[in-house]
Amino acid sequence: MKGLHKIPIREKSKVLYLGAASGTTVSHVSDIVGREGKVYCVEFAQRSFRDLVNNVSKNRINTVPIFEDARFPSRYRTLVSEVDSAYCDIAQPDQARILAENLDTFLDPGNEFLMAIKARSIDVTKDPNAIFRQEAETLKKRGNTIEEMVRLDPFEKDHCMVRGRK
Repeated sequence: MKGLHKIPIREKSKVLYLGAASGTTVSHVSDIVGREGKVYCVEFAQRSFRDLVNNVSKNRINTVPIFEDARFPSRYRTLVSEVDSAYCDIAQPDQARILAENLDTFLDPGNEFLMAIKARSIDVTKDPNAIFRQEAETLKKRGNTIEEMVRLDPFEKDHCMVRGRK
C-alpha cells in the first residue's frame, strides 16, 4: 500500500490494466479480483506480450491478454467491456494523456483508477516532483479528480502512485 489509503481494485471487479508487461503485477491484480473478476491486460511490446501469455494467461482464466498499443483504445474497444477500475503502468512520455483516453473510453464516472508515474520515462532532466504534478494536472484537465499521490521511493526510485476518480 506504501501509504495509499485504499486500492480501487476489488474482488469480482473488472480492471483495465495498461502496460501489462510480462505479468508480474497483473498476477497480483488477478488474485485480488478472483475467479469472478476480469483483468484486461494491454501490452504492445512483442516480447513482453509473449511472456505475459506464458506467465499469466495460461494459468489465470480471469485475464484477457490484448496485444495492442494503449495509445489507441478504439482498436481494442470490442475486446473490453466497461470496467470498474483502471491501472496504468506504462513508461511513455504522455502516459497521463494515454490513461485519460482509456478512462474516457472504458470507465464510468465515479469509478477510480491508479497510475504509476515513472518520472524518468517522461523526462530525465526535470525534477520528478514537477513531473508528478504535471501528469496529475493533465488528468485533472480531462475532468478527473486526483485523490492521492504517494511517492514509491525507496522501492521504485522517482516513481509516484496516483489514485484518482473519473
